[in-house]
Amino acid sequence: MLNPAIFKAYDVRGIYGTDLDEEGGYAIGRAYVEQFEPRKIAVGRDMRLASPSVAAAVIEGAADAGADVIDLGLVGTEMVYFAVGNLALEGGIMVTASHNPKEYIGMKIVRRGALPVGGESGLLDVRDRAVKGEWRDATRGTITEENVWDAYVDCVLGFIDPAAIKPLKIVVDAANGMAGVMLPRVLDRLPQVEVVRCYFEPDGSFPNHEPNPLLPENRDFIIEKTRSEKADFGVAYDGDADRCFFVDETGEFIPGDFTTALFAETMLAREPGGTVIYDVRASWAVPKAIEAAGGVALANRVGHAFIKQRMRDVDAVFAGEVSAHYYFRDFTKADTGVVPFLVMLEIVSKRGQKVSEILAPLRSTYFLTGEINTPVADVPLKLQEIKDRYASQGKVSHLDGLSIDADDWHMNIRPSNTEPLLRLNLEALSQELMESKRDEVLELIRS
Repeated sequence: MLNPAIFKAYDVRGIYGTDLDEEGGYAIGRAYVEQFEPRKIAVGRDMRLASPSVAAAVIEGAADAGADVIDLGLVGTEMVYFAVGNLALEGGIMVTASHNPKEYIGMKIVRRGALPVGGESGLLDVRDRAVKGEWRDATRGTITEENVWDAYVDCVLGFIDPAAIKPLKIVVDAANGMAGVMLPRVLDRLPQVEVVRCYFEPDGSFPNHEPNPLLPENRDFIIEKTRSEKADFGVAYDGDADRCFFVDETGEFIPGDFTTALFAETMLAREPGGTVIYDVRASWAVPKAIEAAGGVALANRVGHAFIKQRMRDVDAVFAGEVSAHYYFRDFTKADTGVVPFLVMLEIVSKRGQKVSEILAPLRSTYFLTGEINTPVADVPLKLQEIKDRYASQGKVSHLDGLSIDADDWHMNIRPSNTEPLLRLNLEALSQELMESKRDEVLELIRS
């Protein structure tokens, strides 16, 4: 079973048993190897109920196509990225549906250097081969297992000075996802940190809440638990743990833009003059922080496939997205959910301030709407209407969707890759202006 519609811009995802099953997993594994002809790849899987059988099918398909396959077993997505880079492999497949509800299954696919395979870099060719199902004769490859845990833990801890970490109390909501598998091995090396471990048991039925902290209803737990535990901050993970979301000691959510600004300062302190990439939706706080730290700030299209390629093109030291994807050059130029957690520990330890105090200058200067999604009947027509209305008010960019930059406010409006809707992110230099511009633009979008 393989529905061609499950091949998205950046990954593969659909409903298990309806869009994708083991037969489809085999086809994707085999088509991937036939398309790119890697000699050796890694395959990992998350804790979803269907992941073991689908991953086994992917491995069989890849081996039948002639690749030698390393079965990493139960790992977070970033560990596949790490293995591909650390072991100098020619590709990798992670069987995961990330933050999607429990009925979903999917894959994230990469080539050498953990460079993602997306809609513009071969994923649609893999789709066509998989759907066609006409296979070449090949000498079957080998299947082996490899333990990359020790090397992975050493790598992520190399981003901080463990001796600089002070005794802190942190609440972590693993959402019954892969953070509950990965973090304990890292935390064992940081005994001074007290971690209130919530939902660390990997369970693909997600008995407590969906593993998607971008949805406000899934953040309620980490907010209340951080407050009740009087913790220094809280962290919530998505299902495959390649993203982490922070709340301060009061339980207030920290936008990904502000976190990107903090991390950029930290990385640039280690590499003065380095380049940092951010996505077009981000707050002005991000480029201003990069430039103030002596770095080069580059805006980029949204999406990990575009970010990772740009990092290679310009040798960026770090990149961050509003959606809480954080990329580090020395982590195979890939996104990771564990390194940001460690970097935040170090920032709070070294600054000796509460997280809310660290963020106060940003929160008092930049006022954000967050992402607001609105269904529209005709996406191109509506984008043109918005451009006609606002082009005279500021600088216009089409780097990704439509961006308008005025003196005291700016916005980005992007069409969804999969649905007829527009995504609005708007920022202003006062709460009142943000609200008035937000309401004004939304009225136009919805008219």
